[in-house]
Amino acid sequence: MATGALTAERPRSAFSRIKAILGGSAGNLVEWYDWFAYSSTSLYFAAQFFPKGDATAQQLQTAAIFAAGFVMRPIGAWLMGIYADRAGRRTALTLAVALMCLGSFAIAILPTYGQIGALAQYGLLAARLVQGLSLGGEYGASATYMSEMAGKTHRGFWSSFQYTTLIGGQVTALLVLVVLQNTLSPQDLNAWGWRIPFAIGGLLAIVVFWMQTRLEETSAFLTETTAATERGRTGTLVREHPREVAIIMVLTAAGSLSFYAYTTYMQKFLVNTAGFSKATGTSIMAGVLVLYMLIQPLVGWLSDKVGRKTTMAVGLAAGGFATYPVMTAISHAHAAAAAFGLIMILVLCHSGYAAVNAVVKAELFPARVRALGVSLPYALANVLFGGTAEYVAEWLKKSHVESRFYIYVGVVMLAGAVVAARLRNTNVTSLIEHD
Repeated sequence: MATGALTAERPRSAFSRIKAILGGSAGNLVEWYDWFAYSSTSLYFAAQFFPKGDATAQQLQTAAIFAAGFVMRPIGAWLMGIYADRAGRRTALTLAVALMCLGSFAIAILPTYGQIGALAQYGLLAARLVQGLSLGGEYGASATYMSEMAGKTHRGFWSSFQYTTLIGGQVTALLVLVVLQNTLSPQDLNAWGWRIPFAIGGLLAIVVFWMQTRLEETSAFLTETTAATERGRTGTLVREHPREVAIIMVLTAAGSLSFYAYTTYMQKFLVNTAGFSKATGTSIMAGVLVLYMLIQPLVGWLSDKVGRKTTMAVGLAAGGFATYPVMTAISHAHAAAAAFGLIMILVLCHSGYAAVNAVVKAELFPARVRALGVSLPYALANVLFGGTAEYVAEWLKKSHVESRFYIYVGVVMLAGAVVAARLRNTNVTSLIEHD
């Protein structure tokens, strides 16, 4: 304890702070790479696990398993949130990445329906449940760790790297797919090439696990005086912070639904609705995501100047009004450049939420329940809105009323904008007391 106290009291150097941010970011990138590898390659492996029906029916079934992975996220958020508040943010991060490693390697070696029948489908489901457990815990631990390490003056900027690496994981997954599309034949990619991204993810997770065991713990955790057994208590969270829990659920509903609509579903939307080839759709999204990723630190920096609540409210409101007309235009786009530009409008709006969401949520809670408070309501809202986004979109498409999905996304974003506008200015009222 004496060593921890000395560490907590000594001011952090700029190098130490940057090292911690980058170390925490690396785990986040790998976690989200592994998570999105499923979505980016599902166009190729869907028929391997669900051979019956047309392409839309196969995608509907893989989307259902994608949604099922979200069911484990609240459980992972609850368990890992408690663990992070009691054992430390760094310890929780290493456990989360180890679980994701396990899930990725499992998918990489999983037999197909043609080899073991329906057991293949159950195996795919089991692997996604393990990944959901991991990711549910990763978000809260990562958001808390990076926000506590960021420092008061530039907290918006540094904590924005949490979403930068989240998008970076998706970019990496798509770039891996682009490389495979240009080096393997369509037959090989459909037969076995789709396994390669999952194997890469498992290997990256091993590297990051080693890196994270060498990270420093945060001062906020080390200086927390509440007894370990009294930290991360669910009853305390619900009893003392019901308003904050509700705020995070609404904001996450808006942010996660629109994120999955604009990114993971958009790749399929470009192929199945707008009529682009799989390779073109993947290339468009890779370009969009690279720029989307680079925007985050700029918006985070802006939030340090104008206020995080303002950045979030404006971004969600703009996205709420833009979703229907822009997605309608994308559905009729014939040129890749036009589709790229239209999608950029949507992700630019979403950046108002994305860049600051982690720090805003972390700043609402005291250290003793911060990781749990960020994790649990976020994961619950993700199950209801983010995890079902693709399934709802595919179901409405199958029912020939796809445009209702655009309306649904827009309305939920506008609800989030109203809540964001009513937030206190966390730049001034942050409960993160130690830098």
